[in-house]
Amino acid sequence: MARESFDKEIQFLRMLTLTSGAYNRQQFADRLGISVHTFDKTIRRLKEIVQSVQQQLPAEQGHDFNEMLRLNYYESADPLLLFLFRAKSLKETESVRLALLLTALQSQPLTTMELLDACCEGLPAYSALPDEKTIRSDLKYLVEVGVVRKEPGGRPYRYAVRNDLVTELTDEELLDLYDFVDVMANTQLPSVQGYLLRDHLKKAMRRQAGAQEIAEPFLYKYHYYSRILDEAHVHPLLHAIRQRRCVTFLYFSAAKQSIYGSQNTNPLFEKETEGREHTILPLQVIYDHQYGRWYVLGHAGGKGIMKFRMEGMTQLAEGEPVSEKRFADLLAVLEERTRYSWLVDTGRAVKVRVRFFNPEGAKRNFIRERVLLQGQWGTITEEESESFIYEITVNGITEIKPWLRSFGSSCEVLEPKRLRQEFKQEWKELQAYYEPIRENI
Repeated sequence: MARESFDKEIQFLRMLTLTSGAYNRQQFADRLGISVHTFDKTIRRLKEIVQSVQQQLPAEQGHDFNEMLRLNYYESADPLLLFLFRAKSLKETESVRLALLLTALQSQPLTTMELLDACCEGLPAYSALPDEKTIRSDLKYLVEVGVVRKEPGGRPYRYAVRNDLVTELTDEELLDLYDFVDVMANTQLPSVQGYLLRDHLKKAMRRQAGAQEIAEPFLYKYHYYSRILDEAHVHPLLHAIRQRRCVTFLYFSAAKQSIYGSQNTNPLFEKETEGREHTILPLQVIYDHQYGRWYVLGHAGGKGIMKFRMEGMTQLAEGEPVSEKRFADLLAVLEERTRYSWLVDTGRAVKVRVRFFNPEGAKRNFIRERVLLQGQWGTITEEESESFIYEITVNGITEIKPWLRSFGSSCEVLEPKRLRQEFKQEWKELQAYYEPIRENI
C-alpha cells in the first residue's frame, strides 16, 4: 500500500509530548525548523485527524486535542499517538475502499467482480470509481497482511474475511486475549502493532457486549511514550534488511539545535537544511531499553560501519538492492566490530575491572545477582566475603558507565584509569553540590 509521508507530524508530536507546552509557537517552530505558519497549519491538520478518530469513539472517550496533549497518564488507556499511525498509514481513498471491501465480505465470500460492484455502490457519488485492477491490488494486499483469505476452489476465486480469531472465542476468552495483548503492547517492543491489535479486540468486545459498559482492568503504559513514534521507521528498515536494500534518509543529529527541516517547494524561499543526507545498507536494528532509543547500524560506502538514532531520521526511502554475499560479508564485519559492544559502540576495545561490594546484613546478595543478570559476557574473577571482582572487555566506556553508576557506593572502578578518574570527578561535583546546603542547615 502507498504510504503518505508523515515525518513532520511525527517530529511535531514528539516535541509536544516531550516539552508539554514549555515552548511558545516561535520557539517550537525554530526547534523544528519550520515556519510559524507551518506550525499553525500542522496544528489544524492534527486536530482534523483527532476529530475524525473521535467520531468513531464513544462520547465518553472523546476529548479535545489540547486535553489529550496534557498527557494525564492514567485518565485514558488509549495511547494518544496511536491515532496518528492509524490515520496516516493509508491514503484516504484506500482507507474508504478497504473498509467497503471488508464490510461486503462480512456476510459471505465474494469474487473480485462482486466486490467491485459492492465497492462502486458504496462510494459517494463524487468519488472516482475503482477498476478491477485496483480491487485485485487491494485484495492482494489484504491477503498479504492476513486480513482476507482466498477460498479453496477454481476460478473465479472467492475471498473471505479472516475473523475466526474473534468470532470463535467466547466472551471470557476474548477478554483474556484482550488483557494479554493490553499488557504486552505496553511492555514489549515494537508496541504500535500491539496497540492496533488491542484496538481491534476492544471493538470486537464492544460489539459483543452491546450497550454494556466495558471496564479497563489494567493501566499499563509504555515508559518512553514519544519513542513509540520511532517505530514508524522500524518496520521499513526491517523490510529493507530482509530485502537486502540500501536506504536513503535525511538525518538530524541529536547534537543539532534543529530536529526537522521543512521541505520547501518554492525555490524563492528555499533554504539550506541542517540535516545531512545519508545512504547506507541497513544491517541491524537495536533498541536501547535503558534510554528508550532505537538505533540502526549499517554500512555506508567509503565510511564503513555507521550508527544512527532513529529519532533523527526523516524522509526514509528504499534504494538499490545488494547481493546476498555482499550483505553477508558486511554483516560479518558489523558483528566483529560490535562483538564487545555493550550496546552499539564500535570504538576501541578496553578492559573494565570493577570491585562490587556485597550488601551488609542482607539475606540475599542482590548486588551479585544483579551483576550476573545484567553484566552480559563479563565474568567474576575473584570473590571474597566482602566483595568480588568483575571483569569485562567492551568497546569504549561510554555505554557501560550508566550501568556502573547505578550501583552507587556498591561499586569501585579499578580499571581503566580514565574511567576511574571520571567517576572520581563526578562524585566530587556531587559533593560540591550538597556541601553548602549542609553547612547552611
